[in-house]
Amino acid sequence: MRIGELGKATGVDVETIRYYEKVGLLPRPARHSNGYRSYSESHLECLAFVRHCRALDMTLAEIKCLLDFLGQPLAECGDVDRLIEQQLIRVRTRIKSLRALERQLAALRGCCATPHIAADCGILHELVTAARQEGRAGNSL
Repeated sequence: MRIGELGKATGVDVETIRYYEKVGLLPRPARHSNGYRSYSESHLECLAFVRHCRALDMTLAEIKCLLDFLGQPLAECGDVDRLIEQQLIRVRTRIKSLRALERQLAALRGCCATPHIAADCGILHELVTAARQEGRAGNSL
């Protein structure tokens, strides 16, 4: 299959596919005599794997590590376990941060319960006050 077909089949942009080839996540495909790349089912599977790992917010380096393990089926996989554990820690940290962000936004939303003019907007007032405080804190460093 050609690169456009591979992209459509996996939902991955053609430029991203080329980048993945360049950085070694996706094996280089064979080329036809006209220079077009020719992708196989194994490219499709590999790209689907990379896409799934990206959806899990893994870095390209982490995905490369996982692909290396796939290529060595008899290798010990303790590093795979550690990689996933580290990713889980990062996700839990991000969730905690997002919950704090949610609380801040809810508190801001509580500053404006009824429609009124911008000069009287509690949300804008709180945002300006917080920005000024951050600006002062940044200047004192």
